[in-house]
Amino acid sequence: MVYDLKGEATMSPIVGMLYSAVKGNYERLQFITREMSQEEIDYNGPKNNYNSTAQLINHIFSVDIHWVYRIKGEPLSDSLKSKHRPMLDENNRLPMVKDKSWGLLMTECESLLVMLKEICTELTDNDLDNVVQFGLENEKQATIRWGGIWHMADHNRYHQAHINQLRKWYKKHSINF
Repeated sequence: MVYDLKGEATMSPIVGMLYSAVKGNYERLQFITREMSQEEIDYNGPKNNYNSTAQLINHIFSVDIHWVYRIKGEPLSDSLKSKHRPMLDENNRLPMVKDKSWGLLMTECESLLVMLKEICTELTDNDLDNVVQFGLENEKQATIRWGGIWHMADHNRYHQAHINQLRKWYKKHSINF
């Protein structure tokens, strides 16, 4: 198998490559988590003090849905805000997610990819230079290229490393019982 970042035929070249990076990381996320039991998805590490896989996937989705709407130039709907906020709880940690199935987590991720693909189909390579606001109070700025698309791919991959560590701990922990 040869891996490559090939854009979609319906997208401009750079937009397509960036979309391909996001899509590839979501496919990898699905691959590394697909055989996890609900117990493993909810596992919080050996001392129960880490974010679970469910929390991490939910966090990835939550951050990315905000980026998708920023790229669209639309505010996030109130129903989506209430469903995917706050990004951090009162202790500055990811909100607790428990008993959310792998299928539901992946369905949300797949719906996000559909939305992103629709947006990317309409973007030109020049549109990637457009600036969007982000941050807790919209105090930061980034181009669509960096913030909207590259960050989505990079952030996803970053948290996959955490999920892989949780999987190692879970396997070691479950063998000891």
